[in-house]
Amino acid sequence: MTLRFIPIILLLTSFQSLFSQANTEVYLFDLSLKDGNPVLSNPKNISNNHGYDNQPSFMDDHTILFSATRADQTDIKKFNIEGGSTSEWVSNTPTGSEYSPLKIPNKAAVSSIRLDLNGLQLLYEYDLKTGESKPILPNQKVGYHVWFNENVLVTSVLVDNRMDLVVNNLKEGTRKTIARNVGRSFHKIPDTNLVSYVSKVNTPWEIRSLDPTSGLTKKLADIPKQSEDVCWLNGETLLTGVGKSILKFNIGSNTEWQTVMDFELDEINNITRMAINPSGNRLAFVAEVSPISVIDRQVQTFNDRDLFGFVSNYSEDVVVERFPNKPMYVGRQKMTDSYDRFYQNTKEAKVEVVKRIRIGNTVIDEEITLVDGRKGHQVALYEVKNGFIASMRFIFPDRETNDTEAVVQSQLDAYNARDIDGFMATYADDIELFNFPNESFMKGKTKMKARYEEFFKSTPNLHCEIKNRMVIGNKVIDEEYITGTKSSFSAAAIYEVEDGKITRVTFIR
Repeated sequence: MTLRFIPIILLLTSFQSLFSQANTEVYLFDLSLKDGNPVLSNPKNISNNHGYDNQPSFMDDHTILFSATRADQTDIKKFNIEGGSTSEWVSNTPTGSEYSPLKIPNKAAVSSIRLDLNGLQLLYEYDLKTGESKPILPNQKVGYHVWFNENVLVTSVLVDNRMDLVVNNLKEGTRKTIARNVGRSFHKIPDTNLVSYVSKVNTPWEIRSLDPTSGLTKKLADIPKQSEDVCWLNGETLLTGVGKSILKFNIGSNTEWQTVMDFELDEINNITRMAINPSGNRLAFVAEVSPISVIDRQVQTFNDRDLFGFVSNYSEDVVVERFPNKPMYVGRQKMTDSYDRFYQNTKEAKVEVVKRIRIGNTVIDEEITLVDGRKGHQVALYEVKNGFIASMRFIFPDRETNDTEAVVQSQLDAYNARDIDGFMATYADDIELFNFPNESFMKGKTKMKARYEEFFKSTPNLHCEIKNRMVIGNKVIDEEYITGTKSSFSAAAIYEVEDGKITRVTFIR
């Protein structure tokens, strides 16, 4: 969010590594089976923390490890499920951050990838009692790993711009490269002497098994296009997350992945990094935070004059424009500098959201601002990616008109009546249609009439219901629910009116 008289926005250099991560949470569920399908209950957000909380793994049936953000670093957190849901930190590394923690077999220790501020990236061992650490593979830039047993470690190692699959025998001091260009999802396959990994050599990517002793690999399944992570429900069944859904694949019996669970909760978005405990009665996964919660937090931190909290809601390369495409500034560093000056020069600054439209990861807020007694009106369009605000576009009431809403309402009435002449009468000859933010896909009244005339004829039950409407200056923003087509859907449309005619429409789908 910004105020119309604030020119620009931010980031402090020391926080750059923190904000390059996705804004995610770790969720824990009780797991049971019904007709072979997973059933999840008793959901719990066990990280509940702004920032990067990710890569869960089970130490045992009752304890889970994950990487969690605190201050400007990422450390290993241990969560005790049974012990009153308590948690404690395993590591505290001011000069680096830890990722992908795993329990080391037959040791009171955890392994984790550590990325130091100087760029050094190694796999370390952390003593659970003392917290002391030491490198495990001092000559390998390890990306991800899984323990086959206490002596054999399967890793992905960064080579050029790819990751290669390497089997390390720590007892014998040997290493063997098995495959090139692999993904991040490594798991022991239950009830076997095999490990699974994702190969990125072919399209679609493949889930393959590896025998670490012989080095033999075998294709098990293709992985869904929108997924990179899997886990094993049992020795025959794979699970993965795609968007807000969990999918299942049975090795040897399925030819395609099947959706077994959909999450309607706004908090669950883009499910990744799944893990199941040894007894198979608990499941953890990572999900991106809700776009609504991100926007709510940035409003609250702005009103609290919490500079660091406010800017931490934005991506490092956030793009800020005046709608539709007039650049204002790019980047958190400029945002920080600007809002720091703004807070120093104002005594009171508040924003109130009076209306809100949400279409996917885009949130549109109509806002009333109050700065040192001066009242303002604006609309902010936020795009949320990876749990952070990636772009903001602002609409201000520059050109007040008396007929803007009436013109837009007339075109809506004609649309619902499938009255092509009445519909087109509301549009200017040079009308141009855009996909948000600024992709032109149709220009001119002649082309538009031909397209909509055919659409009206082929859709006898066509209807558009307005769920929400904002009017600001010469613009109307409608949240629309369209029925009568092959599939009902929600969208938003931004109408711009000049001289009693609609001159531009931007659709957010």
